Amino acid sequence: MKALRHLIAGGSLLIALPLRLGAQVTEWPVHSMERPVPRLVKPAPPAAPVAPPSDAMVLFAGGTLAAWEGARGGAAAWRVTEQGFEVVPGAGAIRTRAAFGDAQFHIEWRSPVPPAGEGQDRGNSGVFLMERYEIQVLDSYQNRTYADGQAAAVYGQHPPLVNASRPPGQWQTYDIVFRRPRFDSAGSVVSPARITLLHNGVLVQDGVLLTGPVGHRERRPYEAHADRLPLALQDHGQRVQFRNVWVRSLEEVPAAP
Repeated sequence: MKALRHLIAGGSLLIALPLRLGAQVTEWPVHSMERPVPRLVKPAPPAAPVAPPSDAMVLFAGGTLAAWEGARGGAAAWRVTEQGFEVVPGAGAIRTRAAFGDAQFHIEWRSPVPPAGEGQDRGNSGVFLMERYEIQVLDSYQNRTYADGQAAAVYGQHPPLVNASRPPGQWQTYDIVFRRPRFDSAGSVVSPARITLLHNGVLVQDGVLLTGPVGHRERRPYEAHADRLPLALQDHGQRVQFRNVWVRSLEEVPAAP
């Protein structure tokens, strides 16, 4: 963030706004149970899988996990089912073989039924953009947890605007627009990562700016990384299911001056 502060000192209003937004994140301790939880919104009923557009790369449409591998290499060890694919607890995270930068992602998921556990131990997984910026997957239907860790939260940073969760056992959708962070030649942040997210068709993250990679009970600083990295899904020990996963690479926009 040092580079951002330097630009502000030079009078850049474009950069001052992101820093104010970043400050809003730090008003509450990470995972504070005192932080107000988003109000409930009942989304539309679940529908058939959304077909990908013509320019999308299909990452899963049934039958095989050929587009995925284990997070440490090797074949993806999750289980393919008739309707999608499922976390195998203890098998570890999986990631795409392809890498992405600025992109639109569509992911459908559902938590186990009957529900078991509570809080973070109920239907927990995660969508990791560039393997480090997490959108939480959780059964947040009548399940209390910290606001920045419920379904559709940018984990540890931004709670969703509303709780648009469906009951466990019903398919849910994430539609994500992701703009990667930009770094200069010295590895300093020029422009932070940005996420817009619709959960079950409801806007829940509106161009939020990330303060860095996610961390449990900590806020980690940015570290320079490649412009394109895989999408990863988390093994958190619960049999969360996924289906109909596709991605559209977006034309990259220049960083703010």
